[in-house]
Amino acid sequence: MEKNVKEAIKHRRSYYSIGNQSPVSDAEIEDLIRFASKYVPSPFNSQGTRLVLLLGDSHKKLWNIAKEILRKIVPAEAFHNTENKINSFAAGYGTVLYFEDQSIIGSLQEKFPIYKENFPVFAEHTSAMHQFAVWIMLEDIGFGASLQHYNPLIDEEIRSTWNIPETWKLLAQMPFGNPVQEPGEKSFEPVEERIRVFS
Repeated sequence: MEKNVKEAIKHRRSYYSIGNQSPVSDAEIEDLIRFASKYVPSPFNSQGTRLVLLLGDSHKKLWNIAKEILRKIVPAEAFHNTENKINSFAAGYGTVLYFEDQSIIGSLQEKFPIYKENFPVFAEHTSAMHQFAVWIMLEDIGFGASLQHYNPLIDEEIRSTWNIPETWKLLAQMPFGNPVQEPGEKSFEPVEERIRVFS
């Protein structure tokens, strides 16, 4: 059931316990990703965000890559917790990888040198909007998701495994699946202390 925008934003949470069942077809998930790619704004309409959807074996392979890389650097006595965390992501249905194409940023810097220092920041802004939009839409169709950042540790393996262009910079990973366990209660700081209104 589609929610209105406020309800969708309100119900979006970080789900760390997810399963590998999907309430929709893979084609519908792809359509959701394409929708975000097309309609989420970008600086100067540069459209530099790149999204990679990993399903099935590719999804599991991603988290196996992360686990084996972390195995080499996490102390053995602490690896059990790390492995459990990675396995919880691997247990899901899929993962969305978020990239920004650095060649787009470079061309904008050349074309608009006055904003040169700002374009990498603008790119992170548009990536964040893509992440939030996809997250809300995944939640809206019945998935639970979370946002992870194992980059840059996993970047090279991802690049070589899925033939990702050198100019694409990985910013985040979003594993998703059917919610297995509800997240805990969320606390809120007083909104009155975080917003000011003048008229």
